[in-house]
Amino acid sequence: MRAGLRFALHSKPLKSTLVRAVAFFLFASAYWALLPVIVRQVLQGGALLYGIILGCVGAGAVIGAIVLPPLRKKLGPDRSVMAGTLGTALTLVVFAVVPHPVVAGAFSFLAGASWIMVLTSLNVSAQVALPDWVRARGLAIFVTVFFGSMTAGSMIWGQTAVRAGVPTALLIAAAGSVIAMVLTRKAQLQLGAELDLAPSMHWPEPLIDQQVSHDRGPVMITVEYLIDPARGADFVQAMHHAGAERRRDGAYAWGIFEDAAQPGRYLEYFLVTSWLEHLRQHERVTHADEDQQAEVRAFHIGDTPPRVSHFVAPIPQ
Repeated sequence: MRAGLRFALHSKPLKSTLVRAVAFFLFASAYWALLPVIVRQVLQGGALLYGIILGCVGAGAVIGAIVLPPLRKKLGPDRSVMAGTLGTALTLVVFAVVPHPVVAGAFSFLAGASWIMVLTSLNVSAQVALPDWVRARGLAIFVTVFFGSMTAGSMIWGQTAVRAGVPTALLIAAAGSVIAMVLTRKAQLQLGAELDLAPSMHWPEPLIDQQVSHDRGPVMITVEYLIDPARGADFVQAMHHAGAERRRDGAYAWGIFEDAAQPGRYLEYFLVTSWLEHLRQHERVTHADEDQQAEVRAFHIGDTPPRVSHFVAPIPQ
């Protein structure tokens, strides 16, 4: 579980997806949370109308799943989520200002289509952001954010409806969804689609002179680089991207230092909880990580590759 949370914290594609999920579901939950009250108080209906409204939502979702893929392909994931958000916001506004059953049914159809457009776009974005080794845990985090946002939103909009009335709660939720959409527009979706997340297995086996038990730790790995001092700033920037990769794959601490006596000599270090966890890092590194690490190694000017060392915490006597 810690490994999955650590990956999510340091994976930009997954974090962007989670941010967009919260921005949508927190406000779209107003529709689901208040729908029974809308039918009873706003539309003056009963169980039959409620069933019809839900049927319209389901029909919109089913038909949307069939006819919307070409539109999603044309719009792309980000604009698809924006379109679905606007469709949901429009539905909330109409429910607040036009209390008519026929109109409510028509816009519930739009709500269903909008919902499935956003949900599938976010789900695909989460899928392509995850390598195989952490896919189940990453999707569990996505689902947790999804239901957590729906739960928190339901509490917020229920209390808002009690204090300010149902129409006001719907209008606030509609405005909030549009504002959140604008504020999170830079969190792009499906960033992982262009990354090769297959295991590269390009890390060599650690060179050790003693048998290290799997549960021994913590373990510190250091990598020594020799860099042209004139390119130091570019190297450090590239190293921070590499640091995010180390953390995603299991490191709980990472840093980079420059030798005060020899400009251009840098030492990278990262810590993992056990020797087994470091061996797992060897299996988790992807082709996308390999490209990132090749960019870092290109700064190295030594005749030999960067020197890698492994340090294991001593066994208490």
